[in-house]
Amino acid sequence: MSEATLQQALEYPAKKEKLDIDYETLIIGSGLSGIGAGIRLIKEGCPDFIILEKADDLGGTWRDNTYPGLAVDVPSLSYSFSFEQNPNWSSLYASGVEMKNYVDHCAQKYGIRPHMRYNAEVEESSFDEEHNVWVTRTTAGDTYVSRFLVSATGFLTVPKLPIIDGIETFKGKVMHTGRWDHSYDMTGKRVGFIGTGATGIQAVPEIVDECKTLDIYQRTPIWLLPKKEMPFSERTQEIFATVPGAQWLARLVMMFFTDIVMINLLVYNKYFSFAGKKLQDLCIDHIRNQVDDPATQEALIPKYDFGCKRPSFTSKFYPVFNRDDTNLVTDPIERITENAIVTKDGTVREIDMLICATGFEVFQKGSVPTYCVKGKGDLDLSDFWENNRYQAYSGSTVPRFPNFFLMFGPYSVCTASWFGMIDTQSKHLVRCIKEAKKRNANYVEIKESANEKDFKKVVARTRSTIFKTGDCARSNSYYFDRHGDSPTIRPTMGFLHWFNTRFFSMKNYIIENR
Repeated sequence: MSEATLQQALEYPAKKEKLDIDYETLIIGSGLSGIGAGIRLIKEGCPDFIILEKADDLGGTWRDNTYPGLAVDVPSLSYSFSFEQNPNWSSLYASGVEMKNYVDHCAQKYGIRPHMRYNAEVEESSFDEEHNVWVTRTTAGDTYVSRFLVSATGFLTVPKLPIIDGIETFKGKVMHTGRWDHSYDMTGKRVGFIGTGATGIQAVPEIVDECKTLDIYQRTPIWLLPKKEMPFSERTQEIFATVPGAQWLARLVMMFFTDIVMINLLVYNKYFSFAGKKLQDLCIDHIRNQVDDPATQEALIPKYDFGCKRPSFTSKFYPVFNRDDTNLVTDPIERITENAIVTKDGTVREIDMLICATGFEVFQKGSVPTYCVKGKGDLDLSDFWENNRYQAYSGSTVPRFPNFFLMFGPYSVCTASWFGMIDTQSKHLVRCIKEAKKRNANYVEIKESANEKDFKKVVARTRSTIFKTGDCARSNSYYFDRHGDSPTIRPTMGFLHWFNTRFFSMKNYIIENR
């Protein structure tokens, strides 16, 4: 090495070795959120992305859940992409099969399938500070390098089995509703069914005729409003398909009423609690009108305020308790033997099959997201939330996690339909990516000051929500996390969050080239 070259090497640091990028954006998860993010990227001129999916098909919730009676509990007119209305819904509340077909249709029509990578379960994504990229590793040993990372794994993803002494010794069939085994014939079987939430109320009426006996174990009842089945006639479908604006108008009406109930009762409960009391009275009348036994009626009436736990609609669930072969059990389960469930009062109920409608892991380590995420300084996202409470700027981005976006982040949901959240969060991430391109930048990170300001505002607004002003102590609601917060619902009106995602100041972000 010449003296001149040596001097130059001493004066100028060596350039870092370039790390080739496989894709500009990597999306993890191919449920509605992942598909929605992909469609937004394509529509807004950012088509260089792939979607990693751990299963062999896309669809998320509507792929995995296939239990009898599965249907949306939000009107189908609003539970769909605004830009892709389906005039052929069979009814106001579409079945699970229809929803899966709709997901497949959207993926095909908007060109998502070529971006899919199946059987690719993500183990870890880590931010490489030296090269300013995300490195994602799968359990199969594959590695993907991307500039941007989008987490779209949802939150009703990891089935939660009940923790009961002896459950592992049971010799009969054990099934979680989130992984239904259609090959098993329950005809003539004695069935123990744990759970009376949003899943249980749909599945129980569908299987009760097959069972020899059905014992339904209830920990916490939920508020259930009467449900009027509203099939759409061919004439209605024809109107939706041919009359300009007809389905849009129907959709807006549905969104108006469902969001008014959700926002006013949950977010502004401090001022509208009287409406919740009226709905509670309606629910109680619904129980008394459908259930014959007074003691069973009382057991089915929740002991917390409407909205603390996810409410739902049904007119099929309560009548099953008038049957001689069906039994509501409210005494806590003490243990499970090889052929029976034993409750704390000493009663032994023999069963051949155990069905667990016990929900999913929500806001627990390993559930949101379902893989390890490490940002700057090797900071684990779960540890950040453990120490600082669940938070994300506008539900989307977290300090010290550059170029990382959450489709379902803390405080991101503020409409009754999941699609409202998909719209706002996908718009947020695309605005950031496009702004970076506009500035010829490759680094986007929310400022800690902006995130702190946003989180303080959110926390202040939660003081008017049902979770702070209502009687929720006995609800056992998944809305609450281990910190005592309720990080699912964003305490604001849906249209305000919609507006904010389109007009928030980019000054809240560090956007530069590195």
